[in-house]
Amino acid sequence: MYNLDPIKLNSYRAIAFGALAIGVVAFSSTAAAAPLQLFPFITTPPAEQIQPAPQVAQPSQDEGTVAEMPARLKRQVVSYPTREAPGTIIIDTPNTYLYYVLGGGQAIRYGIGVGRDGFTWSGTQSITKKAEWPNWTPPAEMIARQPYLPRFMAGGPGNPLGARAMYLGGTVYRIHGTNAPATIGTHVSSGCIRLTNEDVSDLYSRVNVGTKVIVLPMDRRADNADGRHG
Repeated sequence: MYNLDPIKLNSYRAIAFGALAIGVVAFSSTAAAAPLQLFPFITTPPAEQIQPAPQVAQPSQDEGTVAEMPARLKRQVVSYPTREAPGTIIIDTPNTYLYYVLGGGQAIRYGIGVGRDGFTWSGTQSITKKAEWPNWTPPAEMIARQPYLPRFMAGGPGNPLGARAMYLGGTVYRIHGTNAPATIGTHVSSGCIRLTNEDVSDLYSRVNVGTKVIVLPMDRRADNADGRHG
């Protein structure tokens, strides 16, 4: 064992403590300037190189709203001379219009969707039944063409017949609403006449069972026969 002079021993201790203090201060300064890298193989890119996370598009408040319907397809009172009695419905198939005769040379004109190519028809029928939020039972002919269709669908906003339906004679055809208003003005159905839910509700309130319905063929426009029918 070495015998150290107490004075020298205290001096050595002071020197060691001072060195340790300097080291701690130096390490603290370095740590404040740059974060400690615990894993040297993982580096953090400079702030200017960090790209913000991509923003997920939020649904617009207008998303899902129906596009504005062309003016010609909006419900309106028009000049329409005809020999048909007030209350008669005339379907102008090629122009995709439905006329509800008011009399006095006027009619209410509605934009409609009609049968697609090969599914248009013509003739005179009458309304034999009216229904609000009707159930839908696709006819056998439609199921044969589209076997994936449901055999029955309860009435409601998701039903293809929409808010109202008026059944035509003993046929499978109806004048009805639609939950696809963008199809108004097109040739899209299997022969039925469709209107917007707002328009079919308006028409429904005006007609009765027994109302006469005239469906014009594709080669006869309601405005090229002097507006006279019957």
